[in-house]
Amino acid sequence: MVDQPKHDVFQAVSDPTRRNMLKLLAEKEMSIAEITEHFPISRTAVNKHLHILSNAGLVRSQRVGRETRYTLRPEPLVEIQNWLTFFEHYWDEKLAVLKKFVEEDNQ
Repeated sequence: MVDQPKHDVFQAVSDPTRRNMLKLLAEKEMSIAEITEHFPISRTAVNKHLHILSNAGLVRSQRVGRETRYTLRPEPLVEIQNWLTFFEHYWDEKLAVLKKFVEEDNQ
């Protein structure tokens, strides 16, 4: 049986700081010290954010010597992508109506 994440992916990405952490980790593996340099918050606060991301399955941590390194795990983001894809046709429909309105108004 696969362990269920302790935090929901949507909850994890709802915070702008955590979203920015995911962007950083998409570029390269980083230590908590390296991540902390990018944010105006304490190392403890960064660690709490990383804990939430880890519990949602969005980051993986690995001990390398005396430090812990973090890496993005993008697979859980598919859940968000699938949810957004469901609503794409609503946006396409609204944009088509707007385009028709604008084109009719210009004639």
